[in-house]
This record gives sequence, structure tokens and C-alpha cells, in this order.
Amino acid sequence: MKAVQDDTGKRYLLLKHSTDASLVRDPETGNECYIQNDRLETIDGESALETAARSVDDPVLTLLTTVHDEETLGLLIELSERGPLDVRTLLDAYDFCESDLHGRLTVLSAAGLLAETDIGGERGYRITEDCEAALAVLRSELVDAAEPE
Repeated sequence: MKAVQDDTGKRYLLLKHSTDASLVRDPETGNECYIQNDRLETIDGESALETAARSVDDPVLTLLTTVHDEETLGLLIELSERGPLDVRTLLDAYDFCESDLHGRLTVLSAAGLLAETDIGGERGYRITEDCEAALAVLRSELVDAAEPE
């Protein structure tokens, strides 16, 4: 399977190639259709799996690719629930050594999930709107999955 785009820049997954037209799938909707070959071009440097992953909203994709363990996800959830917290409170309340916490905060800030803020004259952190949006999507998915049909 290859990643392709049409002449408008819309990305697809190439399912079947024939002489005149190719069968493609829209990774966002799952719809399949035939598109004339002269309207398609291969996307260099992007795999079909990367194209499929782009069907996820950017904030959620950033969260999924940045957060690699439950403690880091928990840190974001706690900041979401408790509001901005200063570094001292984070060190006192959670089981992080200073260098481990600093590393996580740096990575999350660089990804745009956290923003530095001032809390009573102390350096602190808050989640960003993108992080809040991503957490909301994850939480709604969990609620939807838990509800009986």
C-alpha cells in the first residue's frame, strides 16, 4: 500500500492500481473510490501508515506520539484537573525526581502540550488548549466505550 495524493492535495491510501484509474481509500472517512491515474501522485517520504495516522486530529496525534508511559499521561491529567501547578508542588505531590520531572516537562512543552506559567512568583506549568482538546477526545472515547448499547 502506498500513500498518494490527488491534484487538490487530498491524501489517500492506494489500494489497487490499474491502467486508467486507481482504487483509493480516504483514511479519514474510510470511503473507497476510483480516481484517474493522471490526477494521482505518490507522496515521497511518507508511508501509508503515516497517511493513515493523519486521519487522527493533530492534538490527539501529538499526545499519542509524545506520551510514552502512564505516569506522563497521568501528569497531564492531573494538570488538567488541578489547574496550573508550580514545580515545587509537582515535586512534592508526585513521585518524580527533579531531573525526571524536568525532562518530562521539557518534552511536553516542546510538543505544545504544556506551557510555562507564573504561579505566585514561582515557575509552573499548565496544559495547553491542544492538550485539553486531546484529553477530552480520549475521555469521551472512554465514556462511549464504557456505556452499554
